[in-house]
Amino acid sequence: MTTQRIQGHPVLIIGGGRGGNALLEMFLEDNLVKVIAIADINADAPGMRLAKENGIAAYTDPAEAIRACRDYPDCIVYNLSHDDSIAAQVMQVFGDKRVASGPEVKLFWQMVMNLKQTKGELEKSQGQLQAVIQNVMDGIITINESGEIQGFNPAAEQIFGYSQQDILGKNVKVLLSAQDQTEHDAYIHQYLHSEQGKALCIRGREMLAIRKNGEPFPMELSLSKMVLGGQNYFVGIARDITERKLAEQKIAHLAHYDFLTDLPNRALFLNSLELSLSLAKRNNYKVAVFFLDLDGFKKINDTLGHDAGDLLLQEVAKRLKKTIRASDTVARVGGDEFTFVLNNPGSEEGSALVAGKIIATLSELFDLNGKICHIGGSIGISLFPDDAQSLEQLVAQADGAMYLAKQSGKNTYKFHREVSDAHPGK
Repeated sequence: MTTQRIQGHPVLIIGGGRGGNALLEMFLEDNLVKVIAIADINADAPGMRLAKENGIAAYTDPAEAIRACRDYPDCIVYNLSHDDSIAAQVMQVFGDKRVASGPEVKLFWQMVMNLKQTKGELEKSQGQLQAVIQNVMDGIITINESGEIQGFNPAAEQIFGYSQQDILGKNVKVLLSAQDQTEHDAYIHQYLHSEQGKALCIRGREMLAIRKNGEPFPMELSLSKMVLGGQNYFVGIARDITERKLAEQKIAHLAHYDFLTDLPNRALFLNSLELSLSLAKRNNYKVAVFFLDLDGFKKINDTLGHDAGDLLLQEVAKRLKKTIRASDTVARVGGDEFTFVLNNPGSEEGSALVAGKIIATLSELFDLNGKICHIGGSIGISLFPDDAQSLEQLVAQADGAMYLAKQSGKNTYKFHREVSDAHPGK
């Protein structure tokens, strides 16, 4: 007998029905086994067809198949047929009882079927998981302990601008800003060398990320650690929150700025005044509070319409911002009412000079889409710490001085002390 040497242990399958077909499918995927032949009296049995597709000898006579395998003395025969004479035929060729049959084969067949079912369920589960990873809108990035990127799903490609081919194997720090690169190293060191690292879970951490083209953008990152094959890996879920941040900024802006003129509103004006008073107390200088009411605005609003009135207020706001310093504040607090905070205007004459500039710029003609009009302005002024210490009193005093300016012929300014002079009892 000539001994044939092959890669994998030689196997002969008797019976090409469901059991033999399942056994053959399993052995085809295992390098430890080499199926030499299969036999079944039905040439169209599923196992027979599978064998022919894979270049394996197929016999309709089991005895012939057994004789064909005699050059493989270590051959194991699996008898999945109902022919009890197979064991004797194997004994004649190989000289021992190297055959599995009867209850043994039935049990083995059941094990094979269970394995196939488990494998199918696992493949289905893996397929579903891959489908989620491939189609989820958040970027999923996997890195090892060294920070090298091991996984990068399509959403991550879209967010960062890298293809998988570009990014796999590179250090994850290429996706982070300089500050967050340093923090990343500290996080990884902490989680790998402390008890906290045993249950790593970071949720919703906001950071600055970098796209392939160098563009920075705000990102929300959730990170967790997993152990696979004895190795530590980190799985990050990255979300581009640019739109959310813009929406938050817009909401914050609307909460503090007038929607029509984009000037600070009353709330922001009072915050600015409170800060200015605090700094003035610390540094021992004055603060001037102006209250401006437009002269002639109602007539234009009534005759030319509300659209013209809105346009006029927008043009007024532009002029007012040009008359004050960047360190000062002008706000719209009502329909045609504006307030100012002037930091360290110096003497009373310094405040009067600014008030004169405001009245002068408002006196210039306005062109409202071809409709020429003119207005004026009446301004009341109060001074800290001369007139009052609290912001409420200062605003009320400036408001009262504005009414005195109105009563004095409009298009002028008055100080709070002049209210006291005009009305000694107040």
